Amino acid sequence: MPRAARLDIPGVLQHVIVRGVERRDIFLDDDDRQSFLDRFSSLLIQTGTECLAWSFLTNHAHMLLRPTQGKLGHLMRRLLTGYAVTFNLRHHRSGHLFQNRYKSIICEEDPYLLELVRYIHLNPLRAGIVKDTVELNEYPWSGHAVLMGRREMPGQNVEEVLRYFGQRKKLAQEKYQSFVADGITLGRREELVGGGLKRVLKLVGGELITAYDDRILGRAEFVEQLKQEKEVSERLDLRMPLAQLVTLVAEVADVEPEALGQRRRGALISDAKSIICYLAARRIGYSGETVAKALGITRSGVCRGASRGAALLAQNSGKWGGVEEQINKSTTSP
Repeated sequence: MPRAARLDIPGVLQHVIVRGVERRDIFLDDDDRQSFLDRFSSLLIQTGTECLAWSFLTNHAHMLLRPTQGKLGHLMRRLLTGYAVTFNLRHHRSGHLFQNRYKSIICEEDPYLLELVRYIHLNPLRAGIVKDTVELNEYPWSGHAVLMGRREMPGQNVEEVLRYFGQRKKLAQEKYQSFVADGITLGRREELVGGGLKRVLKLVGGELITAYDDRILGRAEFVEQLKQEKEVSERLDLRMPLAQLVTLVAEVADVEPEALGQRRRGALISDAKSIICYLAARRIGYSGETVAKALGITRSGVCRGASRGAALLAQNSGKWGGVEEQINKSTTSP
């Protein structure tokens, strides 16, 4: 079954989970963790994204984020792509580092914010990396130590979390630590990592009518509200439609648009597909999966095509520059 499109709505809390490809390690040592943390912290500030909780383990990472100035996908693409390049260079490897898609779960704040903060910060203890809350207080690769005042991480919203536990910082930290300790016996909570219970909407004719979406953690009303907002945001999205981009590139390349969605070969078709991969994925922001489906290629083919397309555009801006100008106009029009 095809995966549903990721929900990415500014101003909404999101639980993000990043895993290594085939569950391989994404951190081989503390230098890797520090590299990821430095990049993460910088991007939080640059993109206006609030971080309420985070923890890095060995083959995955958890983050609780609230984008305030744009969509989360922008931060995540820069974070994962930049880190993967650095990781591969440092460890003399090539190929994908992360699973094809990070997982993001939209979360209703009132019932779940603190539960998620606790759940995410207890990950190192559940994984056996630390043995108790005393060690957790000093664990450098989790936002828990930042909340406890043992570490600093620019971009983490410490004040908002501690305000739930009191106005005086020291007392709030003590109450927060007790709250975290109380969660140890709860273990792994499946509903906090997606695929939670169905949310009941109403009773109709003796049957329960439910709203269910494993991309959302919240009550039925919250689920339905978000779906409506997603539909509105898509209607207001000013990006150039992918089909329009394909048609523009096909005209410049002097090929039929239909040919670009088929497994045909030839220099003109190959160049056109590469240009589309670059402009759609890197300039406009379509997912690799969406572009791959439109062009009849694989997701890895989109990555290769985007790199080749960037080079083609640089070599022959006179030919392809008009398409890029059309993209700029479509994304800046009111």
